[in-house]
Formats: sequence, structure tokens, C-alpha cells
Amino acid sequence: MASTEGLVPITRNFLASYYDKYPAPPLSDDVSRLSSQIRSLANDLLLDSPPSQEESLLIEEADRQPPHKIDENMWKNREHMEEIIFLLKRSHWPATLQQSSAPEDVELANVLGKLSEKFEKTLNTLKSFQAVNSDRIFNTVMTYMPQDFRGALIRQQRERSERNKQAEVDALVNSGASIRDRYSLMWKQQMDRRRQLAQLGSATGVYKTLVKYLVGVPQVLLDFVRQINDDDGPMEEQRHRYGPPLYSLTAMVIFIRLFLFLSWGRFDANKLKRHQVAILEQAVDVYTSEFESFIKFISGVFANSPFFISAEAAGALETRKNDEYKEITIPAGKNFEVSFSVDSVNSYIAWDFSVVQGKISTLILPYRRHESDQGNFCTVLVGNYKLLWDNTYSTFFKKVLRYRVDCIPPVVEPMQPTNEAE
Repeated sequence: MASTEGLVPITRNFLASYYDKYPAPPLSDDVSRLSSQIRSLANDLLLDSPPSQEESLLIEEADRQPPHKIDENMWKNREHMEEIIFLLKRSHWPATLQQSSAPEDVELANVLGKLSEKFEKTLNTLKSFQAVNSDRIFNTVMTYMPQDFRGALIRQQRERSERNKQAEVDALVNSGASIRDRYSLMWKQQMDRRRQLAQLGSATGVYKTLVKYLVGVPQVLLDFVRQINDDDGPMEEQRHRYGPPLYSLTAMVIFIRLFLFLSWGRFDANKLKRHQVAILEQAVDVYTSEFESFIKFISGVFANSPFFISAEAAGALETRKNDEYKEITIPAGKNFEVSFSVDSVNSYIAWDFSVVQGKISTLILPYRRHESDQGNFCTVLVGNYKLLWDNTYSTFFKKVLRYRVDCIPPVVEPMQPTNEAE
């Protein structure tokens, strides 16, 4: 079992400095160009034939911005690639195309077969990445868990959970559910697990004691699962850095699927023209190439990204990033407001607030334990104002704190003019 002594969960500032070493390679300009062209071709198909209800749902998705989450976009790409492969199977072509032996239709059939192979290859790349990344995360977590029967039980529980989830998906498929339904279920399973982990990290009282001491989950791991996926937490830096290129690829694959779906529904009235097929081929080539390049890049980023860092490293990064810690002198006879906020990163901390005049210390705020707090007060004495952090009651755990204190000059009300009697 790896030691967690002196460690804290990764912070957004740390990930920012880590990601500086891995700038995202820009997407080819062909992505935006071909995305625009393939969407325009899809729109042209709707000019003389209004969309069906099923087509309208896909059009609505194509019109929406992709979700602001890396993992959700990975699942979206996987879903739409499977939908496209489904459309490219001969048995799902328009009946007239399946039965035709015309040279142009035979040529189109050969093109469709090649496009299907490209999507199959890219889909397998994505599935492999997701499986490897999931195993890496689990195995990293397990290095901080007890290496006795408790660790073995956790591994068995994970295997059982995976089998149960797959059985749930298989039952849905056997009932005749669509690819969309299957992926909706798989995403729901993932979000349910994420919520359960966040609840585990927020455990309190007796339940928290059971989790920490009977199961053996270290406090730093509980803190990690509680905050890692917060909207403004560490993963927001990942979404900010690497989300935009992935979101563009998500939009592109939806446009490709939309064009194919509309084309098959209108094939008898609007056979695919040579220039349309050429644009479709280019779009698939660019999408599959760029997506595989993105997966290769992000795999390297994720493989080297730690879960925990030392408290000292976290504090140093916060200090470098925030130039907000300064001394200020409060002149005699002036009335300043001192505003402050305190955030305990990994547990409770005891503290008080006092003003020191020579050898005399006057307590302003009472000594007690806090998880997080904020407030303000007006100064009444001249002296050095002091925040005192007290961790002497804790036998085992260090505390990592982020805090800020501001001294705000008083607002001077403008003098009202007075009318003097003449």
C-alpha cells in the first residue's frame, strides 16, 4: 500500500502547470471546412422534403453545442460511429442501392465498404483507449488501498459490478433497444457511479469512520473523489485545454451521420451525386485521422498525470499563481474593514483571529474548529492582525489551507453642501 502521508489531491493550478508541458496540437483546417460542407449537403436534402420525427431529433442534436465534458464527448463519438457503421452495412442501405448493378452504384458500394472499415478501425481505437484508461485509474487507486483481503474484496466487487452493468446493457439490446438507448444507459451507469463516489467522498460521522478504518480508504482519496469532477474543479482545466478540438470532432461525426441518414431516406428521389460522395469520403478520412491523432495525444497526457501531489507543491503553485498575499499598514486613527475567507482543503482546522499590540493579544474571533468560513469586521485597534492556525489536536493528519485576507479602506461619504444664511 503506497503511503499518502503529506499528499493532497491534484488541484486545478497543478493541472494547469502540468498541461503546459502538453499543448494540444491544432486540428487540421479541413475539419471546419468539411464539417461546414457536409452540414450544407444535409441541409440541401431537407429543401424539398421535411424531416421525419426521428430525423428531427438528430437535427436538434446537430444544432446543439457538444457537452462540455471530455468523457461524455468520447461516448458521443463512440455512439455516432456505431450509428454510422450501422448505416453503412449493406443490409441497411436503401433497397434500390442494394439491388442495383449499375456501374455508378457498384462504385458507390465499394466506397461505402471502405468508409465502414475506417470507422471500425477508429471505433476500436476509442474502445481500447477507454478500457486502458479505466484500468489505469482503478489500478492507481488500488495502490493506495490496503493490500490485504480488503483490497481483494474491492477488486471482486468491481468485477461483479462490471458484469452486472454489462448484463443490464445486454438485456436492453435483447429487448430491441436502439444504439441510442444503449449508450444512454451506459452513460447513466457512468454518472451513477460518479455520484456514488462523490457521496462516498462526502461521507460524515459513523459512515465515514467505517469507510476510512474498516474498508481502509485513505482521507486523501476521499477528498479526491469528492472534488475531482466539480464544475470548477481540477477537471475543468482539462476540459478548458483539450475540450475544444474534441468538441469539434464530435460535431463533425454528427454531421456525417446526419447526412447519411437523410440521404438513405431520400435515396430514390435524390441519388448521391459524385461530388457529394467525394465530400463524404474526404470528411470521413479527415475525421478518422484527426480523431485517432487526438486519442494518441490524450493517451500520453493521461498516462503521466498523477492523482495526488505533495501539500508543499500544491501550496507553492497556489502562491505563484495568486499574487494576493501582501502586508499592509493600518494607520493610527483609521478605520479599516478586514475581509477574509478560509477554505480547508482536506479536513477541519482550528483557528482564531486576534490583534497584537506589543505583548498584548486581543482575541477578535473565538477559537474553534472550522471546515470553511468567511466574514468581515471593522478594526477597532491599531496593531498587527493575526490569523492563528492550530492543528495540535490532530494526531495523524496534516491540513492544507487556502486563505485570503483583504484590507479594504473605508468609503468616505462626500460632504453635502450646506446653505449658509446670508
